[in-house]
This record gives sequence, structure tokens and C-alpha cells, in this order.
Amino acid sequence: MATVAPTSRNISPPPAEPPLPKKLDAGALFVLKSRGSWLHCGYHLTTAIVAPALLSLPFALALLGWEGGVVVLTLAGVVTFYSYNLLSLVLEHYAYLGRRHLRFRDMAHDILGPGWGRYYVGPLQLGSCYGAVIACILLGGQSLKFIYLLVTPNGSMQLSHFIVIFGSFTLILAQIPSFHSLRHINLVSLILCFAYCACTTAGAIYIGNSNKAPPKNYSLTGIGINRVFGFFNAISIICTTYGNGIIPEIQATIAEPVKGKMLKGLLVCYAVVISNYFSVGISGYWAFGNQVQSSVLQNFMVNSNPLLPKWFLLMTNGFTVLQVAACTLVYLQPSNVVLERRFANPEKDQLSMRNFVPRLISRSLSVIIATTFAAMLPFFGDIMALFGAFGCIPLDFILPMIFYNLTFKPSKKGFVFWVNTVIGVTSTGLSLIGAVASVRQIILDAKTYRLFANM
Repeated sequence: MATVAPTSRNISPPPAEPPLPKKLDAGALFVLKSRGSWLHCGYHLTTAIVAPALLSLPFALALLGWEGGVVVLTLAGVVTFYSYNLLSLVLEHYAYLGRRHLRFRDMAHDILGPGWGRYYVGPLQLGSCYGAVIACILLGGQSLKFIYLLVTPNGSMQLSHFIVIFGSFTLILAQIPSFHSLRHINLVSLILCFAYCACTTAGAIYIGNSNKAPPKNYSLTGIGINRVFGFFNAISIICTTYGNGIIPEIQATIAEPVKGKMLKGLLVCYAVVISNYFSVGISGYWAFGNQVQSSVLQNFMVNSNPLLPKWFLLMTNGFTVLQVAACTLVYLQPSNVVLERRFANPEKDQLSMRNFVPRLISRSLSVIIATTFAAMLPFFGDIMALFGAFGCIPLDFILPMIFYNLTFKPSKKGFVFWVNTVIGVTSTGLSLIGAVASVRQIILDAKTYRLFANM
């Protein structure tokens, strides 16, 4: 993909007098420390993209069928890799000109104007990432409850209890001071991705080859408008599993010079993406057909009876809980940047009492609020689909194309310009349709919504 887009060195000559480095605010200075390598970048990217939400891929394939599902899964991977590479080239270009952007809103401010950065891109990214934090805490609580019911089938603990337990664990880890400090945790997260995806794939193949599997039926479910909306819901699910919305913040953790390092990190990440997404998606759909649940792990239990050994299910869900904790920490970083920018003093040391106490209080409140929302809204998956349509698709599929075209100004008769334009326009349409489909699903499920429900 890197060969499609020209590098910044080919386009803009260096300024005659490099501008003085901009004084960083506390958020950028403390949270987005630029000390990492391209390998660390790969760890961060993998944790941000390859999350347990990928366990919904077999369900998405069931809504699209074999041909449509594999095609959309492949296209989404190609487009996101291309999109993230374009975004990286734009960031490299401005870094070479002496105006390195450390945040998505900084890019929008410089390319689109201050209003876009402050009132659109900044709030959009912050809302999407904080929504992902809530969803991750909910998923962590659900996984803990699954483990609990395996061990104690008639246990009395509620989902909200497990959400609070997972939130408390997250609250402790959230005090890790900077994004760069997560590099070792995210390396473990990368290993855990392979572990629970391998377990899920092996479990699906085992059940699919046994007499415990449901009759394999790959016909599309639903008729008329329900099938159409199911089709677009599936596309939204697949796009969301590839999305992250924090490419600039991840690239900000790389030590200068940054040229070429993000591409290497993307190659590390997408090696994990390709091996895990396709293995889980295809094996899950093959094993359970159109009976596959929204998370394929739910198919490993029938009427509370495990179809696999309990130790295997405990191990798989244990890997999932640990990996989703790392994912939660990654998506907390945009919030941490805003909080430290507001409450920390860049003139003082990051670990001084002046900065430690506000960081402890603000980050703790951030996690507590997210945990409260997760416990109150256990149906947050429906709401997150709406966030994905309004947030994930614009940040990952539309804005990178706009930023590249405005920065490098490729010829309107050239291939790159039209590829970017087609992707941007198509993604805009999918975003709008996905938003309508998400609102429709929320309305249909509204009768089952109840605060603090034990789902």
C-alpha cells in the first residue's frame, strides 16, 4: 500500500528555516511521550484493532453469506490498511515540515481549520473512544460472569457485580502514566489475541466435526427489509472490528525520526489481523451456520451445558478478559490526554505530587463513570453500533482520504485521487445507512431495555 501514495519527501521541500518546536501541553507531553519504536507501535495497533469484538465476525458472515461475508471481510481489511497508511503519510509529511501532529484534532485543526478540530473531530474521537471504554468494561464483566457460571452454574451474582469487579481492575491499571508505558502490556495483549483466537477456532472446528453441532444451514435469514438491514448491520460490525480511531495518537508514541516506522507497525498488526479475523470468522460460521450467536463463544454452550471441556472454556474466557483489559487502557488514552491537559502542570515533573494527585483523581473518576454506564446499560452493544456508524467510519474510512487529498493534492485525473474519493463517498453512504440501521435496532430492542439488567 505504501507504494501507492508518495512520500512527504517527494512532495514538499524542507523549510528554509525549521520552525521552533511547539511547546507541548501536559496532555501531549506526559501521555503521548514519543519514545517508542516501530515494534512498540505494532503492539499498540494490534491491541487497538484486534479486540474481542472480532468474536462477532461469524455472526456478521451469517448475515452476508459465504461469498458476501468473505468479500466484505477482505475489502474492509484492504481499505483500512490503505487508509491507515495514508494517515501515517500525512503525519510524516507535517512532521518533516516541523509541525508534528500528536492528536487527531491537531491534524483536523491544521488541515481543515480550527473549527473542525475543536467542534467535530475532537469530540467525535473522544466520544467514540470513551464509548469503546464503556463497551470493553461491559464485555469484561460479561466474560467474568461467563467464567463464574461455568464454575457455579446456580450462582446468584449479577452481571453488574462482575462489571464493577472488572472496572475496579481497570481503575488500578488506568494509573499507568503514559501511552508508551503500555508497550509491554500490549505485547502480552498481542500474544493473548493469538491465544483466545486459536482456542476459539479450535473449539469451533471440534464442535463442527462432532454430533453436538447444529445442522449446518448457510442460507440467509430474514426476509425483505429485515434482510437488507441485516446486510448493512453486518458491514457495520466488520468495519467496527477493523476500526480504532487513534492512529495519530499511536504514531505520536514513536521516537523521531518517524518516517517509515508506522508502515512497519501496520505490517505487524495486520499479520495478526489476517490470521485471527479469517480463522475465527470462517471457522465459526462453518461450524454453526446461520445459528451462530452475536459472540461465537455463546455457541459453545447449549442450555447452560458446555459443548467443550470446562477447563478449555475457562482458559479461553480468561485470555479474553485479560486482553480486553489491555484494550480498555488503549482507548482511555484520548481521555487521559484531555484530562492531563486540563489538570496537570507541564512545568512540573509528571510523577510529582502536583501532577500525581490530579491524575489519580481524574482518571479514577473517568473509569468509575464508564463502569457505572456499563452496569446501567448492559444493552450498550446496540448503542455502540450507532457510535460505530457515526464515529468509527468517519475517523477510519472518510477523514484519512480527505486529509490525504487536501495535503498532497494528487491530480484529479490520477488513480489515487479517485480511489480516495470513491472510498470516502461510499463510506459516507455506509455511515448514514448504518446509523439508520442502528437506530432501528435500538427501537426494536427498546422493549427489552432495563437499567442494571442481568443479561
